[in-house]
Amino acid sequence: MVTIDQILAPECVCSNVSAASRKRTLQVLGEILAGADPDISAQAVFDRLVARERLGSTGLGEGCALPHARVPGLGRTLAAFLRLGRGVDFDSPDHEPVDLVFGLLVPEESTDEHLEILAAIARVFSDERVRSSIRSADEPARIRDVLVSNDTFT
Repeated sequence: MVTIDQILAPECVCSNVSAASRKRTLQVLGEILAGADPDISAQAVFDRLVARERLGSTGLGEGCALPHARVPGLGRTLAAFLRLGRGVDFDSPDHEPVDLVFGLLVPEESTDEHLEILAAIARVFSDERVRSSIRSADEPARIRDVLVSNDTFT
């Protein structure tokens, strides 16, 4: 099983991101994730994330969302994290705006691992203490530290 430390590169963590909508949030995620792998384009990632979002919201509640997609030709699992400056509507079950966004791309053939990673990330964000620590972190490196130290993958 992979860990957050393995899939979330330091340069893929951003804070105080300006995105006025779910669509713009997914565009920013696409740009960041594509920057982590030269074999994928930002547009292809965005298209995959939007297609997945159309199947049902990836909003978890409590201001968190977990946009994710399977990508053909992707060699490894990639992640990005955005802390938005202002929450956006993600059609979450609690109808609260989302300001914490963990984006995930997995190789198309990943099935069980994909589901295990999604469940582990959801567990991380179910902890109020973790959400509060991320929201009060003053820089992306600190946000990543909080995520890595609360990893429930193992």
